Amino acid sequence: MVVDVLVWIFGTMFAVAALLAVIRIIRGPSSIDRMVASDALLTILICVLVADMIIRGHTDTLPLVLALAMTAFIASIAVARHVTRQEANASERF
Repeated sequence: MVVDVLVWIFGTMFAVAALLAVIRIIRGPSSIDRMVASDALLTILICVLVADMIIRGHTDTLPLVLALAMTAFIASIAVARHVTRQEANASERF
């Protein structure tokens, strides 16, 4: 009974956080804001999958969690490098 209530509470919190992250991805205003929001969304998805593994007592989705974590990490590095190059090019113009 208590576990069911906690699942609903945490599920609602995860859903609200995911909705806010999607709104930030859509509204921007910069690519950095969108990247941080997409990282947050992936982190929320990873947390939901890990919570499901804990509640149900399985490890079936562990490869998916690891793949999502690796994707988020590589995407963050790629965007950071891209933004750094853009800033370096912009400073060379002036």
